[in-house]
Amino acid sequence: MERNERSLDVVTFGESMALFMPTGTKGIAYSNQFERLFGGAESNVAIGLARLGHKVGWCGSLGADPFGKIIAKMLRSEGIDVSRVHFSDLAATGLMFREVVAGKSSVYYYRRDSAASRMTPANLDPAYVGQARILHITGITAALSESCRDTLREAIRIAKAQGVKICFDPNLRLKLWSIDEARPVLLELAEQADYFLPGLDELKLLYQTEDFDTIITRLKALPGVAVVKGGDDCTYLLEAGEVHSIPYFRAPHIVDTVGAGDGFCAGFIAGIVRGESLLEAVRLGNLIGSMVIQMEGDWEALPTAEEANAVLHNIQHIER
Repeated sequence: MERNERSLDVVTFGESMALFMPTGTKGIAYSNQFERLFGGAESNVAIGLARLGHKVGWCGSLGADPFGKIIAKMLRSEGIDVSRVHFSDLAATGLMFREVVAGKSSVYYYRRDSAASRMTPANLDPAYVGQARILHITGITAALSESCRDTLREAIRIAKAQGVKICFDPNLRLKLWSIDEARPVLLELAEQADYFLPGLDELKLLYQTEDFDTIITRLKALPGVAVVKGGDDCTYLLEAGEVHSIPYFRAPHIVDTVGAGDGFCAGFIAGIVRGESLLEAVRLGNLIGSMVIQMEGDWEALPTAEEANAVLHNIQHIER
């Protein structure tokens, strides 16, 4: 299939969970009222891309329960294709609770043996993956179970066989597995990626070094492009052996840093799909990440293309 015949810009999959947050200023232990939301790294990226005007498919596994059904409905309302979502009658949708106490954000997960953790290669539709220009995956899926790791490997095999580029964000979560368990799996996936999007802190753990030059040397050995988030006032782009520093967009105020990395991924992938240079794609990723942290929520602050362009080109907002 030629690229101009592909019906989707991006396909992604992973675990999306129901999210509950106290509605007031009390922590979970003392709150009687909660707001029901949802979140997941891959579905956050999918929403970001859809709002930026791209055709996106999310094909994760959810429980055939009210939480799974409302997540699919809300993703569909954002313009995301969920026609290949798998609903399980045997396992539930994962849950997470988040609180902010004394300025510290904490997340509590209830996802063991969730529907997403039971994903297998049989859940993948090779023809559907082949419709995309880019397959976006994260290390969170790899952490859920051995069958999820097998599913990721099969998705990569399918994508490569059909000329689909692979974007990989390691999204290291040490609540899900130890660094010793994660390291070989995430480094294996990084070797397969056309676009590798780690954070600098993650690389220090994966490569077992604090030395920046050593990290850069390791990244240069990878076959794909590497983009390092979380640098000192910049994001680093490694392309063809060269290291570029792209400055952040300063946020006037910071409300909630959750979802900033997913916002960056959405902006960066959008730039790639549009055919922009890697430098401009990183710049757009920086912009989206900056906009996300100015509102509470995992994905609610992800901007539309019009909103992003207004900030990018310094277009003044007029209240009428």
